Amino acid sequence: MADTATRAMFRARGREAPAGTRHPLVAAAMVLPLAALLVVVFGGWDAVVTQASSVGVMLGR
Repeated sequence: MADTATRAMFRARGREAPAGTRHPLVAAAMVLPLAALLVVVFGGWDAVVTQASSVGVMLGR
């Protein structure tokens, strides 16, 4: 509802509402709980560790 109110405010002022203005930290806060739940439910912790290790090696650490 807040997004609708923001868009209405911009339209009332004669400007177009900006698209995709969600802050990256807000997006991460929305996604991380679901990601953690999926890791627990599907037992993907080993895959996460393996991928993180691979990225670390690729970056030279």
